[in-house]
Amino acid sequence: MQTSEHPLEKTTAKIPAKDSNFLRQNPHLNSTEEYPGFDSQNPPDPNLINTCVHCGFCLATCPSYRVIGKEMDSPRGRIYLMDAINNSEAPLAKTSAQHFDTCLGCLACVSTCPSGVQYDKLISATRPQVERNVPRNLGDRLLRLLIFNLFPYPNRLRLFLVPLFVYQKLGVQTLVRSTGLLPKIFPRLGAMESILPEITVASFQDNLPTVIPAKGEKRYRVGMILGCVQRLFFKSVNEATVRVLTANGCEVIIPQSQGCCAALPEHQGQTNQAHTLAKQMIDSFEETGVDAIIINAAGCGHTLKEYGHMLQDDPEYAEKAQAFSAKVKDVQEFLAEVGLTAPLSPLTEGELTLVYQDACHLLHGQKISQQPRQLLQQIPGVKLREPIDAALCCGSAGVYNLLQPEVADELGQQKAENLLNTGATLIASANPGCSLQILKHLKLKGESIALKHPMELLDCSIRGEKINA
Repeated sequence: MQTSEHPLEKTTAKIPAKDSNFLRQNPHLNSTEEYPGFDSQNPPDPNLINTCVHCGFCLATCPSYRVIGKEMDSPRGRIYLMDAINNSEAPLAKTSAQHFDTCLGCLACVSTCPSGVQYDKLISATRPQVERNVPRNLGDRLLRLLIFNLFPYPNRLRLFLVPLFVYQKLGVQTLVRSTGLLPKIFPRLGAMESILPEITVASFQDNLPTVIPAKGEKRYRVGMILGCVQRLFFKSVNEATVRVLTANGCEVIIPQSQGCCAALPEHQGQTNQAHTLAKQMIDSFEETGVDAIIINAAGCGHTLKEYGHMLQDDPEYAEKAQAFSAKVKDVQEFLAEVGLTAPLSPLTEGELTLVYQDACHLLHGQKISQQPRQLLQQIPGVKLREPIDAALCCGSAGVYNLLQPEVADELGQQKAENLLNTGATLIASANPGCSLQILKHLKLKGESIALKHPMELLDCSIRGEKINA
């Protein structure tokens, strides 16, 4: 690592002779000019890089490699590229950054790797380097400016919903989609519009109180994180989660000062913004005295559990972050651990065949797979089916489907097809991004199969409500 008085002072790397094997195999990176390498602020750790033995087990499970088909768009290729930048054999520039941008961050490679390579830590160290040191074109900058100044701030996003509500209710959306021109002229804007869910009056309301008492004997006192997209577009999921928790003996605390969990900026290398949001979240729950902090969105949960790593160099928050993350539980993880006490009833008159969609940041990031299935199978009459390629990303990956729409669409099509091929009449999905992506591609296929969060299914079962499936 370079030492410097200024933490962002850049090292300068001169590309070696053109007979380098790396440059021969990747001519688009070839140059004799001098380029800046990684700066000195937490570059990818060479010791972690060296744990990769280039065996190739990650290739089959990497969604970007399966779609793009290029070695440099695989975990192994990206690690090789990180090493080359560290060793002054390749530049940190637009040509190399594009390969880091194509990574979905799904972490399937982490689950697959026989050598235990911590690719998650490597890519999370690389992305801030790209954001600080590699210029982006105007269109990319404007889109990212919109995303990072809107999506992590629920109050701002709620204001933005007003023109979108009008856009939908006046039929403009129907007209725009019927022409098919938007994705052709502005692919990224078209991708954003294509996953826009129906906006209702409920989207503008916050109706959950700060304290919701347990029903019957109180077993636990838990905090609950509302999320950003979740609280606006999937309010029914949050409400169902509260009802399931209280029905199973939990007093639920919802601090009104909570904001974004920081997943979106953290996954895209916006370090300063991510740290600010994480600290705000920690402060919101500091005096609550809860036994656990519950989250019902997979991507949020993974980041919340990483606060200790994110803030490890912050003298004021390092210890607080570790303590916070130790309390974070995905709601399915928590309920499977403490057990359901509320009686469950069938959701349909006959057998209900459903398929559970594994969100990447639950399956690969948090290693949560069996718990959701165990909970769903406790509902009388439920028959669970498994899709092929269950561990393959659906293409949502935070805002990946907005930034890399072509790759995301191919993955979304594959995921929708695999879920439909199970013959299930209902899909259970525990992440809002996955749900939006899957619903989009089901609609494109002309399918109207129902999709519910597992908490919505448990809630209906506890309350004795039937569902349409």
